Amino acid sequence: MLLAFIAAYLLVSIGIGLYAARRVHGTADYAVAGRSLPLYIVVATTFATWFGSELVLGVSAQFVQEGLGGVIEDPFGAGLCLVLVGLFFAYKLYKKNLITIGDYYRLRYGRTIEMLCSIIIIFSYLGWVAAQVAALGVVFNMLTQGAISMTAGMVLGTFIVLIYTLYGGMWSVAITDLVQMTVICAGLIAIAWCAADLAGGAGVVVDYAVSEGKMRFLPVDADGRTWLFFIASGITMMLGSIPQQDVFQRVMSSKDAQVAQLGPIIGGSLYILFAFVPMFAVTAAVLVMPETVSALMDDDPQKILPALVMNHMPLPLQIAFFGALLSAIMSTASATMLAPSTAFVENILRNIKPGMSDAQTLKAMRLSVLVFTMCVLVYAITMQDSSIYEMVSGAYQVPLVGAFVPLVFGLYWKRATTQGAIFAVGMGIGAWLLVMAVPGWSEAFPQQLAGLLAAATGMVAGSLLPQWVRNSQDAVVHYETDPVAVPAAV
Repeated sequence: MLLAFIAAYLLVSIGIGLYAARRVHGTADYAVAGRSLPLYIVVATTFATWFGSELVLGVSAQFVQEGLGGVIEDPFGAGLCLVLVGLFFAYKLYKKNLITIGDYYRLRYGRTIEMLCSIIIIFSYLGWVAAQVAALGVVFNMLTQGAISMTAGMVLGTFIVLIYTLYGGMWSVAITDLVQMTVICAGLIAIAWCAADLAGGAGVVVDYAVSEGKMRFLPVDADGRTWLFFIASGITMMLGSIPQQDVFQRVMSSKDAQVAQLGPIIGGSLYILFAFVPMFAVTAAVLVMPETVSALMDDDPQKILPALVMNHMPLPLQIAFFGALLSAIMSTASATMLAPSTAFVENILRNIKPGMSDAQTLKAMRLSVLVFTMCVLVYAITMQDSSIYEMVSGAYQVPLVGAFVPLVFGLYWKRATTQGAIFAVGMGIGAWLLVMAVPGWSEAFPQQLAGLLAAATGMVAGSLLPQWVRNSQDAVVHYETDPVAVPAAV
């Protein structure tokens, strides 16, 4: 019965996504939904994209092990990223009328930085999408009690998400996200409510979390090194997620600048607040099934919450939980399959093969979604023993050290130059790799913070030094010479 309901839900999701695909008539529709999404859909797609497997499974497992201080990266850093995007980046970027974040780098610094930062951003999605694919494998494996292997579950789940993402692009992602956000919220609230009853009441669960030190957020009696790593963890997703195509697509898909600003702010705030629901439920699981939790802590803490639902809750709540979990995973997976594929076509392929028509560009975007998804599937199968939380948090170090500084300085420092951006990318990535490579350095100083500081230093020094590299602000813009530009398409 559970499998039947889940199968029906998956078929409905595919149907909704394919129905939304009827709105796609060109690249602007496919990439940014024709820049026409109202506030409630932007909030929903922002929230649902962020609310993935790492929050339901990864963050809850990390919380039960280390408390609030152990989940500084996600949800706190991740949620604040969206708030910062709305406050400081959305308006400025929306007014530039672009399709991808890579287009901004071309406008500000030229094609070299466009391609460098686009490659960095695309590469960073590998770990994030792989985490969603791995989670799909876990879900299907648990639902069938091992009849479907982890690998087969990954393949099946990836195929389901790929169908509607491949055809409908941002329109399908946005509409399915709206439905999936509703399922996520309703399902997880019902699970938390039942978990509280099983544990003896919400007050009992909260008291236990406080008594065990799980609600302690800031380090206690910590030395300078501990604080340094705590800060580095916080900024990894808070700043590293800002120069990301999936965030930018939601900004650019908004119907006006006000929606572009408010959508991420509201979505990010809801994300942080709602993150406490799975953390509450997994804490209740410790009280309800202490022996099972103890065994899973040594085996795979990510299975604690699913085990609570499967072993202690009635069928309707099992359906609600797995519907919510699959919604969370699929909403994130669809967005993160689309974003890097769009960036590849717009900012790399079009530089290699200029003059592509709108039909050719749309075909290339769909083909790149397919190819990228297959690459991610292979990577996820190879890395399936890795923690979902670690796969996601590690993915954001790359854009933090390579793409964040050129974006911020380009928007807010008029003296930033192409030479400065080259120095920033080179020194940021170089310092990050160096600290990782030298034995003992990454234990003494956070590698992502080293890369970020080096990138900022490179930007300032490179911009103020004599200009050996010519500024490229006169770079050719797509919509100046190409009829498939956003303004024309819209």
